[in-house]
Amino acid sequence: MADNWESWGQTDTSVEYGCIQLQNEHIRLKVTNAGAAVVTVEVPDRNGQWANIAVTAPNPEYYLTNPSALGATAGRFANRIARGHFELDGKAYQLEINNGPNHLHGGITGFAKRVWEVLNPKSDQVTFRLISADGDQGYPGELTTELTYRLDGKDIVLEYTATTDAPTILNLTNHTYWNLSGSGKVYDHVLKLNADQVLENDADVLPTGAIHDVSETAFDFRSPKRIGEQIEQVGNGYDCCFLINNWNETLRTAAFVTDPQSGRTMEVLTTEPGIQLYTANHFDGSEATAGKQQHTSFCLECQHLPDAPNQKQFPSTVLRPGETYHQKTIHRFGIV
Repeated sequence: MADNWESWGQTDTSVEYGCIQLQNEHIRLKVTNAGAAVVTVEVPDRNGQWANIAVTAPNPEYYLTNPSALGATAGRFANRIARGHFELDGKAYQLEINNGPNHLHGGITGFAKRVWEVLNPKSDQVTFRLISADGDQGYPGELTTELTYRLDGKDIVLEYTATTDAPTILNLTNHTYWNLSGSGKVYDHVLKLNADQVLENDADVLPTGAIHDVSETAFDFRSPKRIGEQIEQVGNGYDCCFLINNWNETLRTAAFVTDPQSGRTMEVLTTEPGIQLYTANHFDGSEATAGKQQHTSFCLECQHLPDAPNQKQFPSTVLRPGETYHQKTIHRFGIV
């Protein structure tokens, strides 16, 4: 393994897991093959002081079960599928139920809880590979997924590819929790979303299929707005999928976040049609939430739309043999 690899030990099935540090003059990034997860992201503030701005687990073993999906790659299907049920080519499939009445982030042992193979580690990039068997968590087809983390100047670039040997569904995302100050509540972080519309959710945070304009609502981030400005109007906090404007599968800016305290900024660019804003509503200071409290971080999960297999008006998440799934998402850091 490369010099920048740190072994954390072995799983019960004798598979090695650990982390690798990628760095350049602008970013220090640690990622682990346990869940293909982001462990730490260090960038400087306006005064040149470096700090970790990603929520990190309390110990390496956490990433083997990762109950809050800290930094992890969610799959096979990120977000929710209603009742864990979908039909494909006339055949019905039943997935695990692990989030109220629904299927979330690939099931009880989804991609976030797997140890991925490490490929081509270098000082500024690494690729993780996972082969998911036919029938895994109820999904059809053997699926081979690769995710490359790469540093490019002030960018963390995530590139995903996947192929299957039978028709299946696929929706991948990164689930890093961010706090550009490094600590404290994120209410004063200023967020801008390139999104005129948001999905309506039911009581179980499952899309109803309805799509609403964000104008004159607490979901309107088209102009920069404090995350905490209207958070009390959306119950426990934000947990909703926004539709990125003018989506056409090309790379475009979905979000821009500024932290007035530190001066750090983060721009999120993606090829995906949706972005889920989640404000760590379930965090309660427990070990499962890495000792962090509610609303002390946020996620911006670039993805296809939740429950897409059951919502035919949403962009398709079907992947067929001979096709290659491709997603590119960039986190671009700066200061003001």
